[in-house]
Amino acid sequence: MSERAGFSLDAHPRISRRFRLQWEDAQQAWVLLYPEGMVKLNQSAGEILQRCDGTRSTLDIVADLERTFATTGLLADVQAFLGMARQQHWIEA
Repeated sequence: MSERAGFSLDAHPRISRRFRLQWEDAQQAWVLLYPEGMVKLNQSAGEILQRCDGTRSTLDIVADLERTFATTGLLADVQAFLGMARQQHWIEA
């Protein structure tokens, strides 16, 4: 298992059952809803979490983001975000 920034490259992250990811028109942003409240996500976080469906590996998510946004070099940032999201219990891997 290869890791950088504490998150496995072959993990298949998914949104935790404690949260629901949805677009909020009022916020003009993706949010994570949970019984006690809501977390408003920035654009990057929303794009990453939309792809955390349990079927894609970290590498698949990075490849899709790089293809979608015509860029490269996102691996370290995505791994760092996923590591933080796991610590916050937003995702499970």
